Amino acid sequence: MHLHRRLALATATAAALTGGLLTFAAAPATAADSTRVAKADFNGDGIGDLATSAATAYVSGHKNAGAVVVMYGSKTGVSAAGHTLLTQNTAGVPGGAEAGDEFGGDLAYADFNGDGYDDLAVGTPDEKVDSDTDGGAVAILWGSKSGLTGKGVNVADPAPASHDYWGETLAAGDFDGDGKADLAVGSSNSTLYLYRGGFTTAGKPGSRTTVKAPIRSGTAGGAHGPLNLTAGDVNGDGRTDLVVDGYETRTSHGWNTNYWLPGAATGLNASAAKALKPGIITAIGDVNGDGYQDLVISAPEEDLDGVTNTGMVTVLYGSASGVNTASGAQSFAQSTTNVPGQDEKNDLFGTDVKLDDVTGDGKADLMVGSYENGGDGAVTYLPSDGRKITAIGSRAVSPASAGVSTTGVPQFGSVFAD
Repeated sequence: MHLHRRLALATATAAALTGGLLTFAAAPATAADSTRVAKADFNGDGIGDLATSAATAYVSGHKNAGAVVVMYGSKTGVSAAGHTLLTQNTAGVPGGAEAGDEFGGDLAYADFNGDGYDDLAVGTPDEKVDSDTDGGAVAILWGSKSGLTGKGVNVADPAPASHDYWGETLAAGDFDGDGKADLAVGSSNSTLYLYRGGFTTAGKPGSRTTVKAPIRSGTAGGAHGPLNLTAGDVNGDGRTDLVVDGYETRTSHGWNTNYWLPGAATGLNASAAKALKPGIITAIGDVNGDGYQDLVISAPEEDLDGVTNTGMVTVLYGSASGVNTASGAQSFAQSTTNVPGQDEKNDLFGTDVKLDDVTGDGKADLMVGSYENGGDGAVTYLPSDGRKITAIGSRAVSPASAGVSTTGVPQFGSVFAD
């Protein structure tokens, strides 16, 4: 069964915890990329919103057609009460729901058209395009005062004959530092396509360039493109950098090569790429408003009290001297007091994690995806109390409450938009 797994920006941070990039993890919030603010705001109300997917959900009877759910932030955080369900059958969304499409296979957000509302790039990597069964598709759905309504455009594949799975990986940011949002798109090929200078509402980009990334090899299906793309200003120079989970080699412990491509005036500087240590699923944000970036480390396959693969997440706090690994750490699992649910086999609590200010108080809250109920999935909201993440006031959002069909294995919450 296909599991969506996020190995995040701080694959860099895996190195950070052992000294490699410690200063990045502790960088002041003011050093962050101006295009990639600490929240996605699709409706422009100043409160962060959360976009997640159920890429293997049934839609109108079509298996694995896929769905995207946007939960809008409020003073009480995110819940199913304020959400929008989007599929390829939603009016305005390019394409149509078909079996196996996996709409929402990857997600990335930014204000691509510069209208003050964040937009959402959605990958549909298994979309059939003409006679190409797994050609793939990428759509940009426009934000508005009403949030994401489904209105959007298709980002055409510039080289469909050279690869499959267009939109398998996505990342957004300001890679060249010009103040406009850029989009990186991956596929089954090692070439990444970088769209710079935003997009018009008709879908025309400012420009398009390419950059080579490492190829995964040794898989049963042969070579593939990057496993994951994650954007963030790693070196604090005001340009977004790209962490590419490429995994050129495979060991008994999994794929073991990651690359960091720094942002540059020309987009991404592949010649300055650096290899990083193997990564883990992480999220970065300022939970307590002290100006230092805090870190969430996810271990979805953690065994607790004999329960296999139940999963847990750990919060580490930044300081002037870096991420504090000596004290103040917090761990959360479904067995933690006030966290909804309980530790169960294969829950994979922490399948993806996201730090985002979804209450509008200037402090990052924590959202955790899981593989709850045999792959139905769930999103758990853990708020910041202004000083730290707390389970008090936490809640879980189920796929059914967000309008997602639980037929089959929808994997709701397995991917969050970064």
